Amino acid sequence: MFVKFICAIVTRALFILVSLIGVWRVTWVKNNPLYWFLTILYLPLVVEMILTLRRRKGKDYKWFSPAILFFLISIIPTIWILELHHEQNKLSDTKCTKLDSSEDIRAFLHEWKNSTNGSVNTQDPLKLLSTVCANDWILALQQIVLILLIVGKWMLPIAGGVTRDEMSQLLLIFVGTAADILEFISETLSDVNEESLSFVCVILAVWTLSMLQFPLHFSVVNTRAEDVSESQDGSLYSRYRTDIWNIGGSLFLQDGPFFVVRLTVMMVFSNFHQMLVFFTLKNFLVVMLNIYRLWVIWIDSKS
Repeated sequence: MFVKFICAIVTRALFILVSLIGVWRVTWVKNNPLYWFLTILYLPLVVEMILTLRRRKGKDYKWFSPAILFFLISIIPTIWILELHHEQNKLSDTKCTKLDSSEDIRAFLHEWKNSTNGSVNTQDPLKLLSTVCANDWILALQQIVLILLIVGKWMLPIAGGVTRDEMSQLLLIFVGTAADILEFISETLSDVNEESLSFVCVILAVWTLSMLQFPLHFSVVNTRAEDVSESQDGSLYSRYRTDIWNIGGSLFLQDGPFFVVRLTVMMVFSNFHQMLVFFTLKNFLVVMLNIYRLWVIWIDSKS
């Protein structure tokens, strides 16, 4: 019980720490301390932590994770601000420290070590950190958020009614979902022209929509026989609830919107390259296979 209590607190503390780093970066690039008011978005997460620890001993819910939802609410606005600022200032950005090669990373770590040791003629650690290129900053923040969502869900105490097998399936699905989402946001934004700020907002909106898959667990937690008998009807939804939620999440939260956005990028910006075409076809195939799966479920229910 004590270990579960500690895990629940540590997980939410990591959520708040990453969100705080994001807010610090926003105040730095905007050069406006008023953006510290974004920390108000942490309040729902703090309240949720207190209520969950008191009433549920830190345990999460079966179908839904409020902690993950409130973490997303606290971090997504900062990523929006950083992405829009970066898109508007790509051409005017001053020289920055790139971290896209092993040599760059080693040089940055060496300079960071010197700055923390108080060596002469070195920058302050925070100023050194702020010199990293905006694109690398945003990508690193997105990667940390996705990894923390997976690790955080793993650390959170398992809700009642959820087996370890179901939790392991959920975590594996989270890994695949996170990889697809990261590829979508990083690659698709690079395919859009700098002046198309409205389309950047569309991509960010679709990315935000896809992130809502993490607080929801309907697609993995199985429907047991006693659950079906308690419903007192043999409805299609009662028998195939897990499949239907899995298909719905793919069609409306991930592969469906991803396919529409990528197809629009190719048509509007006349941008065709190997990876864009491949992932567009991949999303189209997943959409068609999910529709076929719905048809199979409907046919089986009739027979």
